[in-house]
Amino acid sequence: MLDRFGYIVVEGPIGVGKSSLARRIADHAGARLLHENPDENPFLPRFYDDIKRHALATQLFFLFQRAQQVQDLVQYDMFAQRTVADFLLDKDLLFARMTLDDDEFRLYQQIYDHLKPTAPRPDLVIYLQAPADVLVERVRRRGIRYEQGISEAYLRRVADSYARFFYDYDAAPLLIVNTENLNFADNDADFQLLLDKIGHMRSAREFFNRAG
Repeated sequence: MLDRFGYIVVEGPIGVGKSSLARRIADHAGARLLHENPDENPFLPRFYDDIKRHALATQLFFLFQRAQQVQDLVQYDMFAQRTVADFLLDKDLLFARMTLDDDEFRLYQQIYDHLKPTAPRPDLVIYLQAPADVLVERVRRRGIRYEQGISEAYLRRVADSYARFFYDYDAAPLLIVNTENLNFADNDADFQLLLDKIGHMRSAREFFNRAG
């Protein structure tokens, strides 16, 4: 069902399950996994303690990290092995606009424009959604220490920013998935439903939702 998608990107807000799903798709397809690695960012714990003070350093670290990963992807023979990523470089500006003041954002924009490599166009982007209260519960459940102080208000802002970003997104085929009543990491039936949906996609923008 994934044969026609050589490069798949899974995206969505904190706690929605994008890394778990990307890993499962990669395992299922025998694909290379391109992982965001937030634990490598030394500024991230401080960011959640004081967003305004540490936003710029946090964003710049992620920008350099993702730019290098995408550059590696450009140089990688994508015909040799399918690739699944849990981040889209284009979304970096989403967080920058949300967390940086005007002067910081102008600086970030200059660095972004200078560094940004020409990333391959994904064959499919899977955008995962969930209500803010569901994101909070999932973040608490996974138990990463520095994430435990993230507020529902912040997660709501992140989720709203993603929704605005993908509202006009047309750079690649897009599958929008409401994950509120789906568990792709632990439920084989849910994962198979998603694979079936992907395999039957016929238009550039489709939706997948299962009522509770």
